[in-house]
Amino acid sequence: MHKAVETVSTVAIRFAGDSGDGMQVTGSQFTDTTGLAGNDLATFPDFPAEIRAPAGSLAGVSGFQIKFSSEAVFTPGDAPDVLVAMNPAALKVNLKDLKPGGLLILNSEAFNAKNFERAGYTKSPLEDGSLKGFKLFQADITGMTLKAVEELKLNNRAAVRCKNFFALGLVYWLYNREMHYTVTWIAEKFKDPTTREANLRALKAGYHFGETAELFDRNYEIKPAKIEPGNYRNIAGNEALSLGFLAAAELSGLSLFLGSYPITPASDILHELARYKNLGVRTFQAEDEIAAICSAIGAAYSGALALTTTSGPGLALKGEGMGLALMLELPLVIVDVQRAGPSTGMPTKTEQADLMQAMYGRNGEAPLPVIAAKSPGDCFYTAIEACRMAITHMIPVILLSDGFVANSAEPWRVPDMSKLPPIKVRFHTEQKDFAPYARDEHLARPWALPGTPGLEHRIGGIEKQHLTGNISYDAANHEFMCKLRAERVQKIADSLPPTEINGDASGELLVIGWGDSYGAIRAGVENVRAGGAKVGHVHLRWINPFPNDLGDIMKRYKRVLVPELNLGQLVKLIRARYLVDARSFPKIQGQPFKEQEIIAAIKQQLESN
Repeated sequence: MHKAVETVSTVAIRFAGDSGDGMQVTGSQFTDTTGLAGNDLATFPDFPAEIRAPAGSLAGVSGFQIKFSSEAVFTPGDAPDVLVAMNPAALKVNLKDLKPGGLLILNSEAFNAKNFERAGYTKSPLEDGSLKGFKLFQADITGMTLKAVEELKLNNRAAVRCKNFFALGLVYWLYNREMHYTVTWIAEKFKDPTTREANLRALKAGYHFGETAELFDRNYEIKPAKIEPGNYRNIAGNEALSLGFLAAAELSGLSLFLGSYPITPASDILHELARYKNLGVRTFQAEDEIAAICSAIGAAYSGALALTTTSGPGLALKGEGMGLALMLELPLVIVDVQRAGPSTGMPTKTEQADLMQAMYGRNGEAPLPVIAAKSPGDCFYTAIEACRMAITHMIPVILLSDGFVANSAEPWRVPDMSKLPPIKVRFHTEQKDFAPYARDEHLARPWALPGTPGLEHRIGGIEKQHLTGNISYDAANHEFMCKLRAERVQKIADSLPPTEINGDASGELLVIGWGDSYGAIRAGVENVRAGGAKVGHVHLRWINPFPNDLGDIMKRYKRVLVPELNLGQLVKLIRARYLVDARSFPKIQGQPFKEQEIIAAIKQQLESN
């Protein structure tokens, strides 16, 4: 049967099912294939904290959303055009987000009385009218998967687990995606030949079902996006951070050391860097967060490019170590991949609520530089910049990412390493008149490696005497050193480029963001500007210190709006520093901003007196 092919510019698809249904694998494979097709894209993996929640329960629903387009993409989409729901719980959790008139693909085998009860339905959603207004397609995904693999004589559990590839094959057909990338991936991923063949059969069965069944009368084509020429790959934030640190080691000529204690959602950085032992990378999985940062401090003292990675609860435990590293004035990068808190909070949900902890979460006057990544691809360059500033200024740097940036993915243009500026490292070797706390033009002290003859000096956390580094309890010296440490942080601002403004350089409203809100703010500002409003967008990479020109930029606008995934932390810093009436737009639901939320907040500010 000949089926029509309809060309569309943008589509958002959400795959949803039990945490054991392989929705993250399905989404990741569709993402990679879509990137190879030349579309711009953004993704949002959303999964529960439990390793395996009760089957069919609302708490166990795992989802993966991808938005892909022939045009520029800034967010994974506010609402999906297509929802693939593998069971009633996945439907109940996600139906509210599906666009009116959207495609709803259900695994009909799972829609039975037992699963309705598990999901909290008192009546079948197939009969209560709640699915009216959607294009409903019911397919026995489980049953057709079992039929496709029955010759392989798998047990029922192993056979059923292949159903995610059937769903993937069906959606590949629906959106004219090639299967060859996933075919190759399955062949390499699954070592057992029977399991490999079962997944391949399920994938192809799903594709051919879409092609031959009367259920669908058409499929869709999304033409490649117009992007800058180059070599691209899909990359997630944690992977990009890892590659950025590898690049920084290459640019500096230093060996890379990571001391880390596993914690969601930062653990992937440890996993990724552990793969590069052949490049001289040393990773140490410590027994706790304190040991992790102390090992990194030791590595920095001995001349390595030193890192430690964590999430919010771990950053709290590292507080004393960060104070020690600041007192020692050693280059160190502390990565905090933020998650919803406080305490254990919601480990797999995103948040930007560690900013005040990064700014002030240490005893005494202990200011540290704070830099934030805005997107998965930006993580690569943020990692390099954090290392560059740590080494140049001989100072610990806190790098903030978050669960959304860490786990989402986007096309990333692979850089030419030869075009990245080197990171200059100067180990002190001159013995004459050596002063361990003397200063260069950046107010950085010498990096004197232990064991170098004539450069012996005291280390430790007790206050240092200016120049000599000796123990000092002198009141005037203590005040001088506290002010000097603050000035050393502020000195970083002198080397920052002019702040980029997206949109209007002056006007009615300036929207200031940081971290993962970039895509939603960028898209929202562009939408409002298309209607004639004079709105600008500044996205801060450096939060401590603020860029030198930020105050002058804010003066060009009548109002300032600060959206952030917390109850208003950056806005407090801006109001305190610049004495401007910046307005807060907080969200703290474990979910990233939606474009429409930003648009509504902007319009509210424009309409207010």
